[in-house]
Amino acid sequence: MSASPDPSAPLSLAPSPSPSPPSRRTVLAGTGAGVIAAGLPALAARAHAAGLPSLGEYDVVVVGSGAAGMTAALTAAHRGLSVLVVEKAPTFGGSAARSGAGIWLPNNSVLRAAGVPDTPEKAATYLAAVVGSGIPADRQRAFLANGPRMLDFVMANSPLRFRFMEGYSDYYDLPGGLPNGRSIEPDQLDGNVLGAELARLNPAYMPVPAGMVVFSADYKWLTLAAVNAKGLAVSTECLARGAAAALRGEKPLTMGQALAAGLRAGLQRAGVPLWLRSPLVDLALEGGSVTGVVVEKDGERGVVRARKGVVVGSGGFEHNAAMRAQYQQQPIGTQWTVGAKENTGDGIRAGQRAGAALGLMDDAWWGPAIPLPEEPYFCLAERTLPGGLIVNAAGARFVNEAAPYSDVVHVMYEKDRGAPGSHIPAWLIVDQNYRSKYLFKDVLPAFVFPEAWYASGAVKKAWTWDALAGQIGVPAGALRATLNRFNAQAWDGRDADFRRGDVPYDHYYTDPNVHPNSCLAPVWAPPFYAFRIVPGDLGTKGGIVTDARARALRPDGSVIRGLYAAGNASAAVMGRSYAGAGSTIGPAMTFGYVAANDIADTP
Repeated sequence: MSASPDPSAPLSLAPSPSPSPPSRRTVLAGTGAGVIAAGLPALAARAHAAGLPSLGEYDVVVVGSGAAGMTAALTAAHRGLSVLVVEKAPTFGGSAARSGAGIWLPNNSVLRAAGVPDTPEKAATYLAAVVGSGIPADRQRAFLANGPRMLDFVMANSPLRFRFMEGYSDYYDLPGGLPNGRSIEPDQLDGNVLGAELARLNPAYMPVPAGMVVFSADYKWLTLAAVNAKGLAVSTECLARGAAAALRGEKPLTMGQALAAGLRAGLQRAGVPLWLRSPLVDLALEGGSVTGVVVEKDGERGVVRARKGVVVGSGGFEHNAAMRAQYQQQPIGTQWTVGAKENTGDGIRAGQRAGAALGLMDDAWWGPAIPLPEEPYFCLAERTLPGGLIVNAAGARFVNEAAPYSDVVHVMYEKDRGAPGSHIPAWLIVDQNYRSKYLFKDVLPAFVFPEAWYASGAVKKAWTWDALAGQIGVPAGALRATLNRFNAQAWDGRDADFRRGDVPYDHYYTDPNVHPNSCLAPVWAPPFYAFRIVPGDLGTKGGIVTDARARALRPDGSVIRGLYAAGNASAAVMGRSYAGAGSTIGPAMTFGYVAANDIADTP
């Protein structure tokens, strides 16, 4: 288990420092480090592969068909290399296909065309401030330099096009940050480009309503459609796009569905095979170098040889209960994540057995989630809209509810560490005024919540503050005091306790009709609702430690020849923070691109 931070340390919503990468004087912390240092896993991997039948030979084998893996495969193919993609799931796209597919990628051509005032200097200053000293400067530079090239390459070699997510601010008010944002998302794509392969696309986490074409940037306004003229206009536009696509005979895709489908279409054009239902069993090694993969295909276990390299893009370990228990703070499990269910750390564990160092294993792409009976709901707008606040088991506020979602969960864990159960779960409290105005998940304003939500304990409802306190198990007097103070600050428009609304990001998922602070409104109209809040995530962010060329590193900093990693199978270039919308997918695609180019350029 990784070491826990000092519970006495002061809490902050500023980006926290990241652990330094392993040097030649450090070794991997955790179970099995001595075995790795002794090189026994490499012997085991060789023995494991020995005697197994050959399933083929390629220049490059890519493990995983998410954004990182498919970008790597597309790049390798267009560099003239033979490529195979192996995928554990019966579908392609991984967590990327389930996502909103925001992409944080400074200084790209889409941003320039939109007139975004970004510069390399601004981006470098901002990224360095966000990630801290724990992420090597050359790795930061590699991301910033290669990101724009990657995007142009993808657009030139796939049907994907992208659009600026105007107004989606960078997450921190730091030097170099852009209040109007620098995130992009896929433009509308006709799923017919995939033919029969479309049926094998991993479904979205939250499907777009039937008959509509919705972009990630639209959700902010759809939430406000009942109370805001622009919200109503955007809703009408989404319906019009859907109608136009239907008239053209299209199968319109947006967000992660468009991203995964577009990358897959690029692979089809390039003639890259993708094996579904073909999980990675292990890496094959010879003389300390990775020379292929052991996979299971059609019930047969065999070896696929990689003449030049293997790229691990198999996602994180969010659905591996044992790994989460080993590396991450309790309470944690697999039931609160929205990552692809096949993400059980297979590539990370294989890399570790091959001698790779691991980093950031205690962290994830966190966000407050409501544990609904059907699946967890990752809260974005709901916790930020005016008329709501989050309280702990003592009935007190403890965080800026509108802060970047990863920071909110970091604070939950930090506060809960010294007093288990004090901040996990927490409760999001709103009133009927809030419910009558805003979309909540997919429940329209003023509509009743499903009975199953109440039966599961995820949602509580009461006609008084005291009755609500009793239902959620917090002291009634403390909750009354909290709500009275919050309401007074809301009327004043200034959150003196946690500064909600002081920075641009706080105002993205809010109601511009609310004044003087679009983040704040009093909680006064019965009935009142409370939603159980737990540490959810989009996936884990720890994995194989890599260098600026996406090459896997041993604990002593030496390179494992032939092994590369990108996406959530690698330790994130964002460290413990989150620069802006798309800080998962932007680096994942970029380092997939970097890995493939390095393979092509290495004799």
